[in-house]
Amino acid sequence: QAAKSARTVVIAGVPDGLLHDDVMTDILMIHFQMSRNNGGDVEEVMYPTRKKGVAYVTFEDQEVVESVLKKDEHRLEDKRLSRYYPLKVTRYCENVSAFIIHLSVLPL
Repeated sequence: QAAKSARTVVIAGVPDGLLHDDVMTDILMIHFQMSRNNGGDVEEVMYPTRKKGVAYVTFEDQEVVESVLKKDEHRLEDKRLSRYYPLKVTRYCENVSAFIIHLSVLPL
């Protein structure tokens, strides 16, 4: 099995403060398990995280990461949400390195 970081995606745009955290975790898990969202077996959903509106989703298989990233638009939809929310899905390792690069270009 691939390292956990290789099986993890970063989800941005999670609606913050609308529902209980455990309910939102459940909605995210359902979304990323659905085949219509190119999903698959989810090992873990980390939400909330230190960054507002950001979650980490770890899949059982690395292949699912690739298929989830190929989907043009992820819309978080649930009867408990009043509307749908577009999600931005990025690779975990890329996100971390992009964040470090971003810091280095900021004027001190």
